[in-house]
Amino acid sequence: MDSHQIPNILAPEDQARLLLRETDGWALSPVLDWMFSSSAKTLDATELLRGLVDELLAVGAPINRIRYSFWTIHPQIAAITFIWTKTDDHIEQVSVPHGIRETGAWIGSPAEKVVNTQQLQRYRMDELDFDKEHPVLRELHVQGVTDYVGIPMRAASGEYHTVFISTDRPVGFCDQDISKFNRMCDFLQPKVEVLAMRSMSVELLNTYVGARTGQRVLRGQIKRGDGELIEAALWFSDLRDFTALTESLPAEELLDVLNTYFEFVFDAVNEFGGEVLRFIGDAMLIVFTAETAGGPKEACRAALKAAERAFLSLASFNEGREKQGKPEIRFGVGLHEGTVIYGNVGAPARLDFTVMGPAVNRTARLEGLTKDVGCPLLMSKDFAAIADVETVSRGIHKMRGVEEPQEVFSLQSCQGI
Repeated sequence: MDSHQIPNILAPEDQARLLLRETDGWALSPVLDWMFSSSAKTLDATELLRGLVDELLAVGAPINRIRYSFWTIHPQIAAITFIWTKTDDHIEQVSVPHGIRETGAWIGSPAEKVVNTQQLQRYRMDELDFDKEHPVLRELHVQGVTDYVGIPMRAASGEYHTVFISTDRPVGFCDQDISKFNRMCDFLQPKVEVLAMRSMSVELLNTYVGARTGQRVLRGQIKRGDGELIEAALWFSDLRDFTALTESLPAEELLDVLNTYFEFVFDAVNEFGGEVLRFIGDAMLIVFTAETAGGPKEACRAALKAAERAFLSLASFNEGREKQGKPEIRFGVGLHEGTVIYGNVGAPARLDFTVMGPAVNRTARLEGLTKDVGCPLLMSKDFAAIADVETVSRGIHKMRGVEEPQEVFSLQSCQGI
C-alpha cells in the first residue's frame, strides 16, 4: 500500500456512529441533512460547492480549502475543477485541457494517485519529504496547509471524480475528520455525477447544435414541428475552390484547411454574438438574431463586423501559407435580413434544428453571386438599408429561385475586406 493511502471502508457500527452524531468533534449529520434538502438541489456546480462549504463551516469542520473535479466530454477540455479557499472565500472554476494525463502537472500528483489507486490518499505536511513529492504539495504547504486528503468518487462511466479537502489547523485532521469526509463523499457522489452528466449534455449540445439551439433542446423543445418565427441577419459562407482542393490535397491536409476556415469564421461570429447553425460540407449557415443583438440594425452590423474580422484574420493567416507555397484559403459571404422559421424538422426519430424560409434561400444565392461579381462579401438591399452603412451597388442580378432580379451591395472597399 502507498504510504499516503488509507483504507476507506468503515465498519458498519462506525458508519452508524457518524450518522447518529455519536462521535467527538463536528457533526456530520447536519451536512448530510442539507444534501437532501431543497437548497442542495441545484444544477450549478459552483452553487453546490458554496452550499457545502457553508454547511461544513457552520458545524465547525476544520477546512481551509475544498476542490472537486469531474471528467467531462468536450472538444477542448477533459475535466472541470471547482476550488474554494478560505483566504478569499471565493470559488474558482478551472477547465482542465485534454492531454493533462501526459503532463507533469498530473504525473505523480495526488489527483493521479487517487484516480489510479481508487483509494483515499492523505498527506500530512509535517511528515513529507518535499524533494520526493509532487510540487503541488510544496505549494500547498507554503499556503499554510497542514493536512491534505483526496477522496475518489466512482462515476457511472467507470471514471473516478475526485474531492480534495485540506486544513490549516496546526494538528491537521484527526482520524474522525477523515472518516466523516469520506462518508460525506458517499452522499456527495450522486450530486457530482448529476453535475457531470449535465455538463456533458450541455457541452455536447453546444458543440454539435450551438448554444441557442442546445438550450432549447434542454428546455424540452424537441418535438417535430416545434418552432417559432424569428427576425435575424442571415449569413451563408462557402469555401472557394473546394472541389479543386479535394482533388489536389491529401485528405489530412484538406481536413486541416476546412477546420482552419471554420475556426476563423466561428471565432469572428462568436465574438459578435452570432451562432453557427449548420456546417454544410464546406459551407456555413449562421444567424445573428435581432433579439440577441438588441434590434435588426444591431444584428446586421454585428454580422458585418464579424465578416470583416474573419476576412482580416484569414488574410493574415494566408500570408504564412503563401510563404510555405500553400494555396490561399478564400471564402465568400452572403448577408441578408429577414424573418425565418426556427425549429425542428426531420423524421420522427431523427431531427434537425434549423432555420427555413425564402430569406435563407436568398442568403445562399447572394453568396453564390460573390464569385460572379468578384467581391467576397455581398449583401441584399434589405440588409444594406437596415445596417445603414456606406455601401456600393454591385448591380441588379438574377437569383435562382427568386422571381425578380435583385440589386446587391458590397462595402465600399470590396477587395480590402
